[in-house]
Order: sequence, then C-alpha cells, then structure tokens
Amino acid sequence: MFNTRIENLKKLNEMQDIIKNTASIIKNAILDGNKILFCGNGGSASDSNHLCAEFICRFQKERKSIPAISLVSNNSVISAIANDYSFDDIFKRQIESLGKKGDILVAISTSSKSKNVINAIEQAKKQDMTVILLTGENNIKTKADITINAPSKITCEIQEMHIAIGHILCEIIENELF
Repeated sequence: MFNTRIENLKKLNEMQDIIKNTASIIKNAILDGNKILFCGNGGSASDSNHLCAEFICRFQKERKSIPAISLVSNNSVISAIANDYSFDDIFKRQIESLGKKGDILVAISTSSKSKNVINAIEQAKKQDMTVILLTGENNIKTKADITINAPSKITCEIQEMHIAIGHILCEIIENELF
C-alpha cells in the first residue's frame, strides 16, 4: 500500500513536460486577464474546491489573489439546474454564464465518463476556452486541449495524483507570477 503510493508519485516525475506546459498556459491566461473555472464530481468536486482555494487565497506565498471559480460550490445553482434542466447540465449552464473566451476550464474526472463533465468540456470549447482535463489512465477521447492522465486505474490513487498535480501547478504558477 505505501510502496504503491510512493511509486505513483514518482511517476509524476515522468510527466514534468506536460505539467510545466499546462502551468504556462494557465499563467498566460491569467496574465491576459482571464480566470480559471474548476469542475468535477465527488472527490473530484472536493479537489475542484481545494485547488480553487489555493489560487484565490494563496498556495505558499503572500500574493495577489488569482481569479478562480469552483463550479461545484454553489448548491442553490447546482440544485436549480439539476431540477429545472438535468444534472448533466450543472456545469454547462454555469460555464454559459461565467465563462468567456480565453478562460481556462480545469475539469477533473477520474474516469472521464461523467456526462456533466463531458458537457462542461464541450460548452467551454464552444466559448473558446482552453480545457485542461485531469483524469486517470484511460482511453477516453474528449475535446480537451490538454489531458493529464494520472498513471493509475484505481480511483483513490488517481485522486491522490490529481491533488499532487494541482499543487505542482499552483507552485509553478505562483513562483512565475510572483
């Protein structure tokens, strides 16, 4: 159990190029006055809130807030959309309202099969947003601009790597911007 976790985190070292490239894209979007939107279900929803807070509050440095919105945090909006339309549209409708060209959507899904996450990705692309997908080791094709596959098929291991990847992104972006 411990060795598996250690080995999984070591595998992130092999993903340096895609993580650094992703950080650069997010950083440039922020410099251009854009924001980051996050979405996901279950544990990925928690990761969305967590990473959003790291950008808005701070990661490791005292610095200016970075504009970010978690699309999982407004339970009134989510329940209204789910009730009036469909649970499949809870992120899509929010992106219609809050997203703009140049913004970043970070979609987090261990399987990439969640219909509401797929709909969010499609809506973000319609609005000329850059889409970053954090997912697991799967062969699901999406319209994401960047897909970062955590090298595992086990949900809890994927989630552990997602938060590590998110923290690495935060650190790179924070260091480069401030």
